[in-house]
Amino acid sequence: MISREKLENNQVFLYVIVLLIAAGVGLLAPFVGEQLDVTISFVIAILMFSMFSQIPFTALKESFANRRFVGALLTVNYVAVPIVVWLLTMLLPEHPPLLLGVYLVLLTPCIDYVIVFTALGRGNEKAMLISTPILFFTQMLLLPLYLWLFLGKEASRIVEASPFLEAFLVLIVLPLVIAISLQLFAKKSQVGDQLIHLSAWLPVPFMALTLFVVVASQIGKLSASLEWIIKVIPIYILFMVIMPILSKFIGKSFKLDSKSGRALVFSGSTRNSLVVLPLALALPENINTLVAAIIVTQTMVEIIGEIIYIRVVPVLIK
Repeated sequence: MISREKLENNQVFLYVIVLLIAAGVGLLAPFVGEQLDVTISFVIAILMFSMFSQIPFTALKESFANRRFVGALLTVNYVAVPIVVWLLTMLLPEHPPLLLGVYLVLLTPCIDYVIVFTALGRGNEKAMLISTPILFFTQMLLLPLYLWLFLGKEASRIVEASPFLEAFLVLIVLPLVIAISLQLFAKKSQVGDQLIHLSAWLPVPFMALTLFVVVASQIGKLSASLEWIIKVIPIYILFMVIMPILSKFIGKSFKLDSKSGRALVFSGSTRNSLVVLPLALALPENINTLVAAIIVTQTMVEIIGEIIYIRVVPVLIK
């Protein structure tokens, strides 16, 4: 019988296998991928709920207890990352949909599988977990500001408020409200507590299902955006090389211990692709395929990078 612990410990390998199968299905049986397209929003909504239900929103005060780590986390994700992203995008052509995809995915720190990779990379996964509510709320507040700073009037021209807001409310806010309500219910009721424990089984299978659905349905569309994808892959690789080095020095300046320093590296380098994907799909039809392709490409590059990080980060920060 598979235990939850065993499932979580082996999830990285599960994701890699799922990505390979999804790529095969999407390329060899494109009609299947097209049918999966309509399920993306539903699957992502359940994934969001499963992830949010495991994030300790009701212990928000506790998130601020480790002030040095939180300070380092906010500095890396909202000072260092935007500067690095802005400099890297100067290497890209001035094509607003392309830039929007890169900004959406690189400016939002991961709040889900970063915890797993932090644990596998011998980092402080508990500090990372407790800090996820802060990361979630801050990125939702700051993302519109960064898009406005980097894209200016182009952001308002590309992003139609109504569908973008609808996707945000239905696929992010609604699962978030249900998850927080369940956590509050769990504090008062044994039934609620059991539901929270049951929901803890959902993130890994639904992450795998989401990766399968997204890649199988979108990979066939990548050929139409191939000239742009070829341009962003080096940017994603450079980001994954630069951010661990920067995060290491920022961690030192905040005098973090080695495990917290490793957690900081994973946070600064791991992005929130699956959370921003629904926002990309809510964009106008003439650009949403390209923006989604840019985001999916980052996911595939990142999974490979994370497997390397697991080996390299403990050596980088001894």
